[in-house]
Amino acid sequence: MNLLLIGSGGREHALSWKIAQSKLLKRLFIAPGNAGTMQVGTNVAIDVNDFEGIGKFAIKEQIDIIVVGPEEPLVRGIVDYFSNNPELKNIPVIGPSKQGAQLEGSKDFAKKFMIRNNIPTAAYRSFTAVQEAEAQSFLRSMKPPYVLKADGLAAGKGVVIVNSSQEAFDVLREMFAGKFGAAGNKVVIEEFLSGIELSVFALTDGKSYLILPEAKDYKRIGEGDTGLNTGGMGAVSPVSFADKNFMQKVETRIIKPTVDGLRAESIPYKGFIFFGLINVDGDPMVIEYNVRMGDPESEAVIPRIENDLLELFKSTAQETLNLQNIKVSPKTAATVMLVSKGYPENYEKGKRIEGLNLTSDCIVFHAGSASADNNTVTAGGRVIAVTALADDLKTALSKSNKNAEIINFEGKYFRRDIGFDLM
Repeated sequence: MNLLLIGSGGREHALSWKIAQSKLLKRLFIAPGNAGTMQVGTNVAIDVNDFEGIGKFAIKEQIDIIVVGPEEPLVRGIVDYFSNNPELKNIPVIGPSKQGAQLEGSKDFAKKFMIRNNIPTAAYRSFTAVQEAEAQSFLRSMKPPYVLKADGLAAGKGVVIVNSSQEAFDVLREMFAGKFGAAGNKVVIEEFLSGIELSVFALTDGKSYLILPEAKDYKRIGEGDTGLNTGGMGAVSPVSFADKNFMQKVETRIIKPTVDGLRAESIPYKGFIFFGLINVDGDPMVIEYNVRMGDPESEAVIPRIENDLLELFKSTAQETLNLQNIKVSPKTAATVMLVSKGYPENYEKGKRIEGLNLTSDCIVFHAGSASADNNTVTAGGRVIAVTALADDLKTALSKSNKNAEIINFEGKYFRRDIGFDLM
């Protein structure tokens, strides 16, 4: 099979690394890819939102299946673009329809979907700018901390948690004034849930589903979970408290009602569902949906999947996922993210990355890298993910951190406490 993977981050390198091992694979293309994906496939200089360019390339290279990594092309409707085009409609695209992608594209849509389908989540209300006074009144009726979410896509940075009502009023005003662009035209205010977060993933063909390994990621830039929110500074899988009993609750109360709800509401959905959950006194509740694999969770989860991933994608496209069983390594995966100085705010690019060939007993995934003058250079805030597998978390983290020290670029920073809260 010829496969085209859309995206350019660490998630896409992890996916392409796994897909490249498939016995079904003939050729693998990644659009646009990075310096890591070019080691396992062929990078193609097409933007993730250039649907026409992607379509022409798919026809030219006789692509059999397309896998969409990031959320933006899904929210913009790449699946609908293919299904509505007579020349492209027979090329399966792994990802939800534009309507299904609203689970991530609109916090308000997602909350309403959860309420309709009796899926446990925090109490909430949504407001637009003309309802600012009403929103302030709602905030006054709540106890701190206060959770405010930009309704639309905000690159993982549209959620703000503050401890005073005045701070909440200020954040609300900033959102309505355009801090997150059009994503903040509507703001979701919800109750704060206290507990430990984790990420659970499922692959669905719209009828049945497979539950993939769970993970816990670490969003804050600073050790001890301090400082600004980032796209993710590392992840571990499995999660110690997500035992059989807890995961049974996740499946019966959240995953099955979600897949059944999408089908009942005739929302086409063939792809990954990310469940951002919180463990509240032993009961799982949904904080958010994503409509793709997480990043950096992918770099910890995908190496633990022992199935042929392309075979799973083929079954997803053919709606025969019920014939598959997920096979998961018992080993623990620990991923440490190396980031650029200044991230998640302003940072410089083009710094030469050294030591990549000196690492051992780990998998190095490129997240924000590029090739320039025969060198590998930084091209993003999150640059490299170092994943190690071991029989226990402590050993996996030790191996990840050791190799993270070996890789170098100017201004390199990484957290040395990933996973420590679970040990």
